[in-house]
Amino acid sequence: MTRVVLGSASAGRLSVLRQAGIDPLVAVSGIDEDAVIAALGPGAGPDDVVLALATAKATEVARELPAEVRADCVVIGCDSMLAVDGRLCGKPGSAPEALTRWRAMRGTAGRLHTGHAVIRLQDGEATRRASASRCTTVHFGSPSDDDLAAYVASGEPLHVAGGFTLDGRGGWFIDRIDGDPSNVIGLSLPLTRELLAEVGLSVTELWEPAG
Repeated sequence: MTRVVLGSASAGRLSVLRQAGIDPLVAVSGIDEDAVIAALGPGAGPDDVVLALATAKATEVARELPAEVRADCVVIGCDSMLAVDGRLCGKPGSAPEALTRWRAMRGTAGRLHTGHAVIRLQDGEATRRASASRCTTVHFGSPSDDDLAAYVASGEPLHVAGGFTLDGRGGWFIDRIDGDPSNVIGLSLPLTRELLAEVGLSVTELWEPAG
């Protein structure tokens, strides 16, 4: 059976796959994200950035896998960033930054961009590749200063793109989304299904046995 490898340390992405019937091997890349972004130049758009990062992560993970996994596997790399007022936001670097960002975001909307890169490996070689990005609009609520302070103190927003989650405590402060909810968590199931099909795999072939 083809092994699925998730090239990400994101608990949200892992949960999305597990709830959808796939229990992947997790392998985290060590790429220099700042260097990848810098190589794109100042004119790169949000989709260019997240696609480049997702591709770099998947490529490094695929290269570093042990031979027994490389014999028959598919690597999924992802990267997410939130665009607010034309500015890309990754993970907040500190609690004060997360608090400042949330104060600016509340009552507004942002666009969550997630790049996806899929690499099919057979007999140790990369045989097929596919990549694409997806964007979902997130409408933020207007939590009070006390609520924001409590949320930031929980530590959750420090470790996620844009400084919020949809499937955790941050979900209390999201009024609605326009688009794919799994994309906001970090891995779009519909888009991943399409990319897997491009490399010759059906998601049903990758499901864990029922029961």
